[in-house]
Amino acid sequence: MGKAESGTKEAKVVGLLRSSAVVSVMTLLSRVMGLIRDIVIASAFGAGAGADAFFVAFKIPNFLRRLFAEGAFNQAFVPVLADYQTNATKEEVKRLINAVSGVLGVSLLVVTLFAIGGARFVAWVFAPGFHAEPDKFDLAVSMLRITFPYLLLISLTAFAGSILNAYKRFAVPAFTPIWLNLVMIATALWLAPRLNEPVMALAWGVLVAGIVQFTFQMPFLYRLGLLPVPVVDFKHSGVIKILRLMLPALFGVSVSQINLLLDTVLASFLQTGSVSWLYYSDRLSELPLGVFGIAIATVILPSLSRHHAGKSAEQFSRTLDWAIFMVLLIGIPAALALGMLAEPLLITLFHYGALTEHDIAMSAQSLRAYSVGLLAFMLIKVLAPGFYARQDTKTPVKIGMVAMISNMVLNLLLIGPMAHAGLALATSISAFLNAGLLAWGLKKAGVLHRHEGWFKRGFMLLMANVALIAFLYFLVPAENNWFGWSTVQRIWHMALIIVVAVVLYLVVVFASGLRVRHLRASA
Repeated sequence: MGKAESGTKEAKVVGLLRSSAVVSVMTLLSRVMGLIRDIVIASAFGAGAGADAFFVAFKIPNFLRRLFAEGAFNQAFVPVLADYQTNATKEEVKRLINAVSGVLGVSLLVVTLFAIGGARFVAWVFAPGFHAEPDKFDLAVSMLRITFPYLLLISLTAFAGSILNAYKRFAVPAFTPIWLNLVMIATALWLAPRLNEPVMALAWGVLVAGIVQFTFQMPFLYRLGLLPVPVVDFKHSGVIKILRLMLPALFGVSVSQINLLLDTVLASFLQTGSVSWLYYSDRLSELPLGVFGIAIATVILPSLSRHHAGKSAEQFSRTLDWAIFMVLLIGIPAALALGMLAEPLLITLFHYGALTEHDIAMSAQSLRAYSVGLLAFMLIKVLAPGFYARQDTKTPVKIGMVAMISNMVLNLLLIGPMAHAGLALATSISAFLNAGLLAWGLKKAGVLHRHEGWFKRGFMLLMANVALIAFLYFLVPAENNWFGWSTVQRIWHMALIIVVAVVLYLVVVFASGLRVRHLRASA
């Protein structure tokens, strides 16, 4: 009996839809807790200088985490790990994991120590506009020294999560971010009132959360017999291969994150509150992106990698086709809802305590701009794995360079007339360019082509989204009503709108011909 056949009998075959649903449910819990966290922060700190300083201090390690751990490293490590799973023994897999954990840990420790020592320089690079306001700049530097070790902790957490995902243990990594939200809520409510500078509690919350998230996953790796014993071995063939794949992927996979960071850099030169307005709107746009887009991308990367390693070109193409359809099915209505419900959503979630009506209006402008690009952000998440699963990291880099340059040009063109909202719109437009070029590259490589049924799918999507637009346009109460309602009234009306909109969308799409079997795909 061959190794692949034996592995098939031993492993439980989990459909991509089911796996995506597991990740989506866990991620939804995390995002809901994240919204509660942001509500607490908005109520306590609003959109003032302290909030701006924290969002920069948190965004720097968080950006590097997405760029490095969940971006380049994950996209390079998972295909190599899948190759070892398919063609090597478990002992060789264990040696790979040990070597990668040692190299990763030492490299990140060095980066962390340098960043803490040079915190003033790092803060100046990422938020140069703060330098004109010494108090805000010094506060950001102080918080950065506390938050930056989060990069080391969360990157090791992402490494553990990649291993669990490769072995189809999707729930644990998807649940892990919930700890960040729980810890930060606790520090904002309990620790902040006890400090001379209350906003510093948020920085301590980030650090503690990193420790909790890392330790949470260790028992699950132990049960798999894959708990890492770090060995610093830069000469291990798997490590060399991962590093070779990582270098170009470091840029290519995270262009959207670089663009969002550029928004923060330029927003630091705008009026106080601009960084916070972008943060609150970005958080809302990330809700569907994280719950659905990243969830789908998480489960297809190991699957695509196995199909490539097993030389199953047709299954590879069908997996991509399934992922694109799922993104369109969910991403189009999500983008429409975010754009049309911008003020009601922001009022319901954040208009309490220190956050003013002006802050809501400004955040709504950038939320609408981000909603324009939501579908593109989600498509990037599922198209990029089509390259990385085939261990092609050069093509996304070339595409990323084009998208990043276009974003810079658009930033400069739009920041004048539209201020912070122009930065968000520039990011959205460049995301569509990025997604389009990725799709064209996959089509040119012969791994992305149209399968049967797309005309029928397009008709379903058109009918359902037209019905959704009509419902939101004619039946959602005016903005002034939302400001006048109590918290309970806001939540009740928003919940009712969401439930009716989801039911209406599903009824129309199923009436147009969609069936559950169309949503299934094998892993």
